[in-house]
Amino acid sequence: MPSYTAPVEDMMFLFEKLRDNKNYNELEKYKEVSPDLVKDILDQAAKINQNLILPLAKAGDENPAILENGVVRTPPGYKEAYQKYIEDGWTSLSCDPKYGGQGMPRTVSAFFDEMISSASLAFKLYSELTLGAYNCIHHHATDEIKDKYLPKMVEGRWSGTMCLTEPVCGTDLGLLKTKAVEQPNGTYKITGQKIFITSGDHDLTENIIHLVIARTTDAPKGTKGISLFLVPKFIVKDDGTIGSRNGISTGSIETKMGIKGSATCVLNFDEAAGIMIGPKNKGLSQMFTMMNLERIVVGIQGLGISEIAYQNSLSYAKERKQGKSNNNSQNGNADLIIEHADIRKTLLNMKSIIEGERALCFWLSQQTEVSLNHNDQKIKQEASDMVSLMTPVVKSLFSDLGMEITSDAMQIFGGYGYTKDQGIEQFYRDNRITPIYEGTNSVQAADLVFRKLSNKNGNIINKFLDTVRSETNSNNEKVKPFIDDFNHYLNILKKFSEWTIERIENKKDDVSAAANDYLKTLGYVSLAFSWIKVLNVSFKDYQENKKFYEDKINTAKFYFDKVLPRAEQHYKSAISGSSNIMNFKFN
Repeated sequence: MPSYTAPVEDMMFLFEKLRDNKNYNELEKYKEVSPDLVKDILDQAAKINQNLILPLAKAGDENPAILENGVVRTPPGYKEAYQKYIEDGWTSLSCDPKYGGQGMPRTVSAFFDEMISSASLAFKLYSELTLGAYNCIHHHATDEIKDKYLPKMVEGRWSGTMCLTEPVCGTDLGLLKTKAVEQPNGTYKITGQKIFITSGDHDLTENIIHLVIARTTDAPKGTKGISLFLVPKFIVKDDGTIGSRNGISTGSIETKMGIKGSATCVLNFDEAAGIMIGPKNKGLSQMFTMMNLERIVVGIQGLGISEIAYQNSLSYAKERKQGKSNNNSQNGNADLIIEHADIRKTLLNMKSIIEGERALCFWLSQQTEVSLNHNDQKIKQEASDMVSLMTPVVKSLFSDLGMEITSDAMQIFGGYGYTKDQGIEQFYRDNRITPIYEGTNSVQAADLVFRKLSNKNGNIINKFLDTVRSETNSNNEKVKPFIDDFNHYLNILKKFSEWTIERIENKKDDVSAAANDYLKTLGYVSLAFSWIKVLNVSFKDYQENKKFYEDKINTAKFYFDKVLPRAEQHYKSAISGSSNIMNFKFN
């Protein structure tokens, strides 16, 4: 079974040294969240993930969730682990204290998200969608509904789902067929079928709260006619206790390539009782409260799986002997594979990407909290625009690079990586869904170039460029060579942005063909931005912890030399246009 050690030291470095967003530090609600408190939380999180949750990854892969006589049964060990998980309060970490939560900021909860993604993504998914549903209800439901449903969801006794996809529609939700018929008492009867519903049914919680998008009988066509409904598996009585089974049944569980411990269900709604959340015909915008959070979390899933893949690759490379390195002077003796330049390059590629991603996530977590909680509306909106811009980048780049890193991990293990014995190929299979769900990465790229670069608040990408320039200023002579290199790529990103925005009006195929390239260019430059912030601290505080900061400096140098040049390659490929693509005749 793979091993895992939570990277608490690196996480604490970020929390202590890169918590530098002035607007974030003005938030009164987090003044008491000290480094000592965070260190204690992360140490406890490391223990439960390393000791209790990690073994569930193999158990769930070998004994997937099953549908038996209409009941979904989770893999062996899941029930006991989930009970301990909620008793220790991990479902409540970032939730509102009003409903029993601990009120921790995303600068802390994102670290936990990464740890549990490393330990067992399949197990994580049973509580992850609950937090998404909690956020949606918290933002859009009435106080009466929040008081009735949220405490049990925060506690983890009830779970939640997001029910969007249908057989007739995936991303194009305007085609959905699920109907909602209003009843005399103001509730609705929901009828239809939803597919690919993560944690759609299971035996871990007393109730499951489904958030379902559907059309009322008088709704207009397309996405403008979508409303959002809360539909519980079991009817919840006025006093908050559970009543009879609602009109919801599980048709089947998908047989999947990975995350086999997670029950991905086909759900049938047969006049199931539901409550409308928010205004009629505004359901899609409300659901996006949940979806946007989930997209960032999916990126963190890719980061978490990348981290455990890297750790096991590094460990294997230090013990596996194969061939002789170029520096070997002893005849007949094989070297450890970590002595080979190609293996070292692969490991450094993993490491430089992972640590850059973690730093970027931490920066984005601060922006997220400002966008939700700052008192100044202008500051709040500016932070919201940054989060909107970076959400598709984090979701797509981190999950795509997770595929690269897990593939490279298998390569380092060689033939052993291809077998199930080492558990390495499972990382690849489990991560393969992350570029697909919550909107495929190509959908994310299209969303970025057509909707996020500019909006009613102006040119967001230029604001981002201004922000990163201001945050990477440094008088340290040792940092300046990196900044000079960084500025070269910022200029490429600026030119690419101008090229993209200019073509949106009359050459949309050019933009569509370039969308993934643009997202990756923005992503690699954003990781470089994170590394500049790390370098500023590393050179300034070098004497405090020479070994740690020397490691950071050398890892950053690898990123700038070997990884960041990809940004320019994507730019050059993209600006060749789309004429050949669109005119090509497929036989």
